Amino acid sequence: MAHKKAGWSAKNLRDSKPKYRWVKVFGGQKATAGNIIIRQKWSKYECGKNAYLGSDFSVHAKIDGTVVFSKKKVARFDGRKYLKTVVDIAS
Repeated sequence: MAHKKAGWSAKNLRDSKPKYRWVKVFGGQKATAGNIIIRQKWSKYECGKNAYLGSDFSVHAKIDGTVVFSKKKVARFDGRKYLKTVVDIAS
């Protein structure tokens, strides 16, 4: 006997839209005020001089200038130290 699948029974055919995260403006490139430098989930990259964190954890430029990436040692609550990447805007 022929069988046809009922409507809406295939649940695995939908897919979410891509988020297009990570670095948008690289080190040494120019950024204008308000530009998104990095789109990220949580705070992997830290904001330095003339940069700020948006509500969705994206890093934005406060002023016009050149993007600079640097490393910074950060101590955790248990005493372990690790490197954190800091985003600065040099005018």
